Amino acid sequence: MERPSIIKSFSNYLILEKGLSKNTVSAYASDINFFLDYLKTKGLGDYSTLKRDDILNYLESCSEQSMESASIARKLVSIKVFFKYLLTERLTLSDITDVMNSPKLWRILPDFLSFKEINKILEMFPSNAKEPLTIRNRAVIEVLYSCGLRVSEAVNLQLHDLKFDDGIIRVTGKGEKQRIVPIGAPAERIILKYMEKARPELLKGKTNQPKVFLSVNGKALTRARIWGVVKSAAKLAGIKKNIYPHTLRHSFASHLLENGADLRVIQEMLGHADISTTQIYTHVDQNRLRNVLKNFHPRA
Repeated sequence: MERPSIIKSFSNYLILEKGLSKNTVSAYASDINFFLDYLKTKGLGDYSTLKRDDILNYLESCSEQSMESASIARKLVSIKVFFKYLLTERLTLSDITDVMNSPKLWRILPDFLSFKEINKILEMFPSNAKEPLTIRNRAVIEVLYSCGLRVSEAVNLQLHDLKFDDGIIRVTGKGEKQRIVPIGAPAERIILKYMEKARPELLKGKTNQPKVFLSVNGKALTRARIWGVVKSAAKLAGIKKNIYPHTLRHSFASHLLENGADLRVIQEMLGHADISTTQIYTHVDQNRLRNVLKNFHPRA
């Protein structure tokens, strides 16, 4: 069924079967159009072959576009309703959204990596490498993990944001809000190497490029390219988890909390406006508490 037909049919289903208002139907149709645009870019046109991971990937891509959590939640609700419609119309044999019980699913996306897994990914880009793109890719991954950046923040990082004399970088986050984040020594070293050895080659003689991370043609590196770099490195490292650039940000926060960092400090470094957003990382702390109980309590 062509897209105009399926959107019209879906809208009629919402009106006639669900009794929804015109405004709600319009919002759902808009969400599904957005979802179908994403599927088209990924070559995923057959609803019957879609997997849960495809929807997780879509929701994460929404997050990477700096959509608000509430908007992502609504998009998930729209997709759940859409799949019920597809099942009703026999356009798919199963509802893969059935197990997605919570409209707050974005809170568990994506999985976080262990420190060992982080190292495996970094090993895909040897620290002694001389090839410009290898140096750049390691620098990007180091700064995503070392500073807990969103991929958009790494893309927009500018030369004047690097304050290595003070051991910090200045980050411009959502709503153009700026924050100061400490940078670890390994990340600082590889960025300095990138600035000295790789970036001049990528510049292609240009002198007016303020962005730190560049593509092969001297333009600012895109979010999609960073996505590809992280995905490829994780696959080469043999990591089976569904990995995104945002996974490195989650890992940054999870590892800080696991090692005793204060939640308010983590909130500040991540640039979260609300502490409740940062509290998603307490799953790590709960694991640590269970281990403490198991190891030290006589009746554990």
